[in-house]
Amino acid sequence: MDVNLVTVLAVLAVAVSQTSETLFPGAFNCCTKISDEIPKGILRRVERFEIQKADGLCHLEAVILYIEGRKFCVSPRIRKVKKWMKNKHRIPRKKPHGRKQRRIRIIKRKETVTG
Repeated sequence: MDVNLVTVLAVLAVAVSQTSETLFPGAFNCCTKISDEIPKGILRRVERFEIQKADGLCHLEAVILYIEGRKFCVSPRIRKVKKWMKNKHRIPRKKPHGRKQRRIRIIKRKETVTG
C-alpha cells in the first residue's frame, strides 16, 4: 500500500472514533457485566458514581462506581449499595434561622356551669 493511503486511513479511523464518541457518549461506557456482591471497603473508597439505566444504548441496569480511575459495575439491587446511595443522595435539611421563636403556652380554663 501507498504510505499516503495508510496515513489517510489512519486519520479517518481516528476521526470516526472521535465523532462516534461525541454523538453517542454513553455507548462506549456501558456496563456489560455487573457484580452481585461488593465488599464494604470498596464503597468507602468510591470517588463518584453514575446510575446506568436499561434504556437507550445500554441494556443493563447498573451502578457504576469510580475508584482511583477504575470503573466497577454493580447491581443496583444490592442492599448495601441501595443504602449507600440513599445516604449519598440525602438532601441536607434547611437550617432554621438563628432566633428561636418563643412558644406561647395556652392555658385553657375550666368554665364553671351555674344553674
